[in-house]
Amino acid sequence: MSPIPPLDNPAFPAEVALDERDGRYLRKAIVWSHLGRRQGNRPFGAVIVSASGQVLAEAYCNSSESGDVTGHAETNAVRALAGQGLAREVLAEATIYSSGEPCVMCAGAIFWSNIGRVVFGIDAERLRIFRGERGDQRDAELSCRDVFAASPHPIECIGPALIDEAGAAHVGAWKT
Repeated sequence: MSPIPPLDNPAFPAEVALDERDGRYLRKAIVWSHLGRRQGNRPFGAVIVSASGQVLAEAYCNSSESGDVTGHAETNAVRALAGQGLAREVLAEATIYSSGEPCVMCAGAIFWSNIGRVVFGIDAERLRIFRGERGDQRDAELSCRDVFAASPHPIECIGPALIDEAGAAHVGAWKT
């Protein structure tokens, strides 16, 4: 079993503290990550919440059960927004809570959806420890912050946060 990398390791990003609201919704995304894992998928979850606190979409990574390699939690949550008739202005004020740092593809989906705020749990650097060196488990080593920095509209990014809680679903979940 892979331990969660130590929080005080200077090679990893520092954990940020969250207020009650952000903590509540990030924990909801973490619950979805555990559900995804129980379904045989990679352990990631996401929740999109409006500025007024309305949950707009919830999802987990379903790529193993669906066979869709784009079935990451964040992209599934963004897809669930389709047909809701939400104005771009509403999404610009919304927050997506992700149990793990969004990958490059998911960061792109967040950008294209016009979601203006991201809060994530475990960071990509710690996730790479769980994934190991297998080629089929490696990711593009580009931070979501790099993708968001290239956006013409602002996307606030907060994380890593609740690292131990977000990392728990990954312990023993990845092939060695």
